[in-house]
Amino acid sequence: MLEYVIITVATLAVGLIAGYFSRKLIAEARITSAEEAAKKIIEEAKQEANAIKREKQLEAKEEAHRLRHEIEKECRDRRADLQRIERRLLQKEENLDRKINAIERKEEDLRKKEEENQRTQEKLQQLYLQQLAELERVSGLTKEEAKDILLKRAREEITHEMAVMVKETESQAKAEAEKRAREVVTMAIQRCAADHVSEATVSVVSLPNDEMKGRIIGREGRNIRTLETLTGIDLIIDDTPEAVILSGFDPIRREIARLALEKLISDGRIHPARIEEIVEKTRKEVEAQIKEEGERATFETGVHGLHPELVILLGKLRYRTSYGQNVLQHSIEVAHLAGTMAAELGLDIHFAKRAGLLHDIGKAVDHETEGSHVVTGAELAKRYKESPEIVNAIAAHHGDTDFHTLEAVLIQAADAISAARPGARRETLEAYIKRLEKLEQIADSFEGVEKAYAIHAGREIRIMVKPDRIDDYASIQIARDIVKKIESTLEYPGQIKVTVIRETRAVDYAK
Repeated sequence: MLEYVIITVATLAVGLIAGYFSRKLIAEARITSAEEAAKKIIEEAKQEANAIKREKQLEAKEEAHRLRHEIEKECRDRRADLQRIERRLLQKEENLDRKINAIERKEEDLRKKEEENQRTQEKLQQLYLQQLAELERVSGLTKEEAKDILLKRAREEITHEMAVMVKETESQAKAEAEKRAREVVTMAIQRCAADHVSEATVSVVSLPNDEMKGRIIGREGRNIRTLETLTGIDLIIDDTPEAVILSGFDPIRREIARLALEKLISDGRIHPARIEEIVEKTRKEVEAQIKEEGERATFETGVHGLHPELVILLGKLRYRTSYGQNVLQHSIEVAHLAGTMAAELGLDIHFAKRAGLLHDIGKAVDHETEGSHVVTGAELAKRYKESPEIVNAIAAHHGDTDFHTLEAVLIQAADAISAARPGARRETLEAYIKRLEKLEQIADSFEGVEKAYAIHAGREIRIMVKPDRIDDYASIQIARDIVKKIESTLEYPGQIKVTVIRETRAVDYAK
């Protein structure tokens, strides 16, 4: 039993020793294998590191080469710029040198010319003294004696002219006083007249406040000048509170100016461009209103089938006066009177009304043509295909030609009846308007005149000429020619100022 135990113990001891040594051998083998693997990994890492190192060295060399190339290129560019700047500086220096030399030459030339001018002045002075001495020798008079003679003659001429002027002034004062007295009497009679309101030569536009006057005048008066130029109407801005007076002999122009000014005041935007726009728009509205007035007259009198141009001319008569009567109202009245008398006598009522309505049609254009309104009216009726009987009635209503029909006699009678009311014969205003119209006709007769407006009660006429045909020097000449023609053909009190306006405008649009 003991032996069995010993054997067992010995066997276990041997097994333990054998296992120990076997495990030690296995561990040593593993350690050896791990060391070899580690050496292999280290070797591979060294090789890879060397490859990366060589690659980075190549990249660094390439970058250095690229930077060197860029720096060299920049240096070349800067060197070229410096060379160009240097060349420009050299050219400028050469130009300056040339200019300085040219200036020095000009200064030298000027100095020589001044010396020559000085010598010429001295020669002229010597010649003047010689001529003066020769004149004194030939005339037998000294300089002082000749001066005394000239002054004496001039004094005599001035004295004579002053006497003539005093006489003319006295005559003008008497004529003006008589004219003014007639106007006062006429005005009193006119206020007592019945139905028809006579068109005056002024219109009044009310203002919201006195500050508006300054806006109407504009900076340096440009707004009021533009409005006066475009309409031919004189704007009077005085001490009258909150009011502007429009003065002009042409009622159509005055109406356009009045309506345009009221629109500008209501709109608030007052400047030359806006004024032009509003005036043009108002002119078209007034033209439409003229047509409506003509159509109203034909409807009221029952006269139909008139030429459209005759209807427009009838509408213009709404803005004309004759001896204190509104011409359109007068024509309507004559048509009714002639129709009534024709009915009583059993004559052609429609013919009488038609002739009565058209009898004064020439007054719509008589200031634009030569001849009386009778001749002009007859020509208009003939031009627009009215019958020969109507033409004769128009031509004979003042007894200028023989009557061809009984209706023509009725037209003359109806015209006289309509005119024979209190205050109808206002000769002063009619002559005044005719003079203003004649004044504009004289200006329009000259070549190159575009528009002409008589303003300031006929004391001034403003003439707009075509800038492409009349230059500045020709403007002076045309003003003198118009003055001479006015002096030779018109009779007028005082003096008339002739203003020639030549305006050139350049207009473009930014798009």
